[in-house]
Amino acid sequence: MRSTEPNVARARVVAATVIALIAFAANSILCRLALGDASVGADPVSFTGVRLLSGAIVLGALARARSSAPELARSWLPAALLFLYAAAFSFAYVSLTTGTGALLLFGSVQLTMLARAIVAGERPEAREWGGLCVAFGGLVVLVFPGLAAPSVVGSALMIGAGAAWGAYSLVGRGVADAVGATARNFARAIPFAVALAAIATALGHAFRLDARGAALAVSSGALTSGLGYVVWYAALAGLTRTHAAAVQLAVPVLAALGGIVFLGEALAPRLVVASVLVLGGVALALPRKPAARHPSQ
Repeated sequence: MRSTEPNVARARVVAATVIALIAFAANSILCRLALGDASVGADPVSFTGVRLLSGAIVLGALARARSSAPELARSWLPAALLFLYAAAFSFAYVSLTTGTGALLLFGSVQLTMLARAIVAGERPEAREWGGLCVAFGGLVVLVFPGLAAPSVVGSALMIGAGAAWGAYSLVGRGVADAVGATARNFARAIPFAVALAAIATALGHAFRLDARGAALAVSSGALTSGLGYVVWYAALAGLTRTHAAAVQLAVPVLAALGGIVFLGEALAPRLVVASVLVLGGVALALPRKPAARHPSQ
């Protein structure tokens, strides 16, 4: 029986990782639907606020149901990182194309997590480096036509969003109570969102939030963000920093495929080639056997 335990644990990590990546891709689709049209949907400030609030409500209820109420004595750093990611992500997509934004976001995530892994003493094997390069090349193939003269401000915001998300993922590694931790982070991110709304009001920002935009923001916060992050925390418990960085490179491809199914976007040969490269590179970068865990993991 004991010989099957590592395989069962590994299967759980794989399942949690797949579910989390699908949630992240779905989240991108919801954000594009809400923020892509300047006349309907939501503005970035409103979308970010509703997204965080709905996530906090659902996760808080789930934490109480599991008798894992958020502990208030923990650091505010994860909440600040979560807010920075959510806000910068929303504002960046106002001026960036979807492809350019995806490359900047997940390229930044990858570099942030790999840099931390190297500093912490992890040394990716040549096969893993090769897989990461192949996957990154696939992203370039996917978004290359949209890379011409991207907005400097939008690019900086998306790079910042990726760095914040990468740091948030690293901070969440090894957390004992994923539901309670995520609920706490969402709840503590709300004051940051309120402060952003106050600043935006003082600067004369044009708020916009119709029923469609609110529904998309709630779905993003409660489902694909809140619950998706709980599953991601569970997956992080069984992933090295290198592998956590690698698997997230599949999200832009999954989002693009979701666009075909749900948004009626055309299936281009370029997308097929990019999907093969990204998913093949991720598979190459993943471990062939369970990695030894560090004491801090």
